[in-house]
Amino acid sequence: MITWGTSGRRGRMLGVGVVLALALAMLAGCGVTRDDEDAANRRLRMMIPNSPGGGYDLTGRAGVRAMEQNELTGRFEVTNVIGAGGTVAMQRLMNERGADDLLMTMGLGVVGSVFTNGSDATVDKATPIAQLVSEPEGILVPEDSPFRTVQDFVEAWRKDPGSVSIGGGSSPGGPDHLFPMQLADELGIDAKDVNYITYDGGGPLTTALLGAKIDVGMSGLGEFEGQIEDGSLRVLAVSGDERLETVDAPTLKEEGIDFSFINWRGVLAPPGISEQTREEYIELLTEMHDTPEWREALERNGWIDDFTTGDEFGTFLEEQNERVASTLEELGLA
Repeated sequence: MITWGTSGRRGRMLGVGVVLALALAMLAGCGVTRDDEDAANRRLRMMIPNSPGGGYDLTGRAGVRAMEQNELTGRFEVTNVIGAGGTVAMQRLMNERGADDLLMTMGLGVVGSVFTNGSDATVDKATPIAQLVSEPEGILVPEDSPFRTVQDFVEAWRKDPGSVSIGGGSSPGGPDHLFPMQLADELGIDAKDVNYITYDGGGPLTTALLGAKIDVGMSGLGEFEGQIEDGSLRVLAVSGDERLETVDAPTLKEEGIDFSFINWRGVLAPPGISEQTREEYIELLTEMHDTPEWREALERNGWIDDFTTGDEFGTFLEEQNERVASTLEELGLA
């Protein structure tokens, strides 16, 4: 029979302690990195700052679907946080400082809404992860609209700006608001005379157009794919420099209007997260960007692949923050 003396027991305990220390060190490095088995089991949250069917919703859910189907991480809990054009969601993001399981889809609309709602939860205070896409706006009308061309619309708008109701899926300061205001300026119309009506996302805007509650809608076209395809909505023009492959409509420049406008969307994390978590999120979205599912979503929605990450995206956010604030101040909205 072998008996352990005091020194033997100490040696064995020391050996076990070393093994445990090494194991804990390995676990401490676990995150959303792709070479870790625990990555597939990690649960993350994706917050979307508008209603289901809106542009942020389509973008966020397309990204989540690509990550889940390729097992880049575990299941996502997707939550639509509605209110004040994204300001409510931004404030909630700020309140979750340091949370290492939360991401939020956002874009140009959220940048402006924060200012028009008098909030200090500006996007430059969050942690920039990645810009995903950009897309032109479209000018939409119901199937039976008297506006058959962009020039029909422009003629009526110039004649009596207030008589043409224009709806957008974002609040003042968002892309659907900035687009008609800047277009009006290009056409010699006082932006303060524009009859703009706010809807909380593409879903409510679609209902307003189909119900003839407004004359014209201005928004990203990915949200109206079904209605454009079945002919219940028509696209008079798109605001980018080039035509979209998915929509049979001219650019404004083709129609003799020397003006272009591009919207964009990206992903933020709360402030105060660790550098390791930030890098893991960047890696996660970079791998998502390379999946066939994401490529399919880009093509299906007519989104322009405009992927940048980290500090480069952070610099872009600061520039956007300053530009939008300046525009809204001129309109007396910030």
